[in-house]
Amino acid sequence: MEFMNKDVVSIKDFSRPELEKIFEIAEKMEMNGYDRSLLEGKKVGLLFYEPSTRTRLSFDTAAQSLGARTIWFAGVEGTSVMKGETLKDTIETVANYADAIVMRHPFDGSARWAAEITTRRVSRGESKVPIISGGDGKNEHPTQTMLDLYSMMRTQGKIDGLEILMVGDLKYGRTVHSLSYALSMFDCRISFVAPDMLQVPEHVTSFLRSKGVSFTKSAKIEDAIGRADIVYMTRIQKERFPDENEYNKVKGLYRIDRKMLQMAKPTMKLMHPLPRVDEIAIDADDDIRSYYFKQAGNGVPVRAALLSLVMGAVA
Repeated sequence: MEFMNKDVVSIKDFSRPELEKIFEIAEKMEMNGYDRSLLEGKKVGLLFYEPSTRTRLSFDTAAQSLGARTIWFAGVEGTSVMKGETLKDTIETVANYADAIVMRHPFDGSARWAAEITTRRVSRGESKVPIISGGDGKNEHPTQTMLDLYSMMRTQGKIDGLEILMVGDLKYGRTVHSLSYALSMFDCRISFVAPDMLQVPEHVTSFLRSKGVSFTKSAKIEDAIGRADIVYMTRIQKERFPDENEYNKVKGLYRIDRKMLQMAKPTMKLMHPLPRVDEIAIDADDDIRSYYFKQAGNGVPVRAALLSLVMGAVA
């Protein structure tokens, strides 16, 4: 497995052994603490063209926990993007300042384009700077998927054999797309719960069929919550809808509260990539099955492990 300078653009670019290697290092870091000498003297660029709380802060925390410095912007205000600077020119510039770049961008495919830009540096005799996607449009969010899988492994002791229920915005939800691709590497069963207009896209289901993954579609949580090992709730994303009237038809459609959780197995874990709006009631927070805040916390060891690998600090 060769991780050094590897771009993290799509979860499909990783094999199961590579993911398990990341989880192994993350678990060691979580248990034994972080070695600040691993990335001492290194700099990580955090370029967030879209709002972010957990992804940006967990990458920032992970980098600094390993001794790296971070340089960043959150939103394009105050940057040359406001003057019309292209993504290419921003990446070309920041690649001179940072040893790795984490980027969130609103356009599908922007992470792949950024990776191609930094790869071309090598032909000019310059160093390769790995690009790590923090989410690109409605496409993918690979590092969220890594921490989601790690969370499943930590709570259930395995990923093979699990029944996973995904609920909400499955059409625009990039976390759902990446997670679906990743679960094809494991022996899982998936249930997709969404209204027809927000069901998982054909390009995702076609991929799952090609891998022989068993999945079902439904419009009701109640149809599958009782047999699920993981319930993965997602927010109906108003910002992804081209028509606000269409959003108004589905907002608030799904909601899990403490009463509904009583329908689930005691060992089930309720996950959410966050932020939530109204799809998980506050009264569910103290239920033993609710795991979304700890799930967010798992972003630090997973992203620390990933940074240490792609920046060549561990092999």
